[in-house]
Amino acid sequence: MDDPPTVARPAGSSDLTSIFSQIAPAKINLALHVTGRRSDGYHLLESLVVFAEFGDRISVTPAPSDQLQTTGRFSADLCGNDDNLVARARNALRSRFPECAAWPVHIHLEKNLPVASGIGGGSSDAAATLKALSALCELEADTDTLCDIGLMLGADVPMCVQDTPLIARGIGDRIEPLDDFPALDMVLVNPDVSVSTAAIFGQLDNPASPSLPSIEEQKSFRTILDLLASVENDLQAPALNTAPQIEAALNALTQTGAAFARMSGSGATCFGLFERQDAAENAAAAISKYHQDWFVQTTRTKASSA
Repeated sequence: MDDPPTVARPAGSSDLTSIFSQIAPAKINLALHVTGRRSDGYHLLESLVVFAEFGDRISVTPAPSDQLQTTGRFSADLCGNDDNLVARARNALRSRFPECAAWPVHIHLEKNLPVASGIGGGSSDAAATLKALSALCELEADTDTLCDIGLMLGADVPMCVQDTPLIARGIGDRIEPLDDFPALDMVLVNPDVSVSTAAIFGQLDNPASPSLPSIEEQKSFRTILDLLASVENDLQAPALNTAPQIEAALNALTQTGAAFARMSGSGATCFGLFERQDAAENAAAAISKYHQDWFVQTTRTKASSA
């Protein structure tokens, strides 16, 4: 779960020791229906979204000049610093709150999630940056304001700012947080492949899936499995055409005991749901043993806030 800030805003411009650090969690689309397309080409979606306890990590601290440092398993796969969503989030926040620009910062991105993998790594990094810098600079920026800024960076950023089980509609900007949605034990698997979101959406002809069904307030593991069996990820079929390795990841999850397996977002990361944490850990160990080059991670999703 998100780490609390270690220190608030520095006491003065000469104080370079304060730091704010938090997880930028993986975003998992448990279901995703493409319900239409706008005249400007944007696809309309309805998606059931949860967030994992595992993810990238963003840390910010005052510095003599702006710096962006990237480390972690997948840091080499990132684009240049000027185009990085973290840098763009920093600049967007400063455009809305110019007083924040008076604080040059060192931002450290620990990239633990695969890039272009359907679990919102870049969008979650941007959202975490907005929240971290807002706290460090003690800005009066509520969630709605940060979501508004985030939408300028990408359609998925506002839901990552919310960071709670939710239904996303429209292009992802209409967000409905869910009550009483439980935590789920999960294994994430990426078969060492990235796919282009635009290419996947480009394979959809006249998309017109139905709306997601209503989600009951009282939820159990079994009722969630029943719900997921009744809905789809409309992007999974075109993604399989582009990257058939995705099917191997889904099969690996099913064969190691997942009660349900599906691809997240536009792929290629897949998730498997398990009723118990130890079962998830055993499955991850078995998959890692035979696929040492894959990304395999056990995690638990965040329940709805009380």
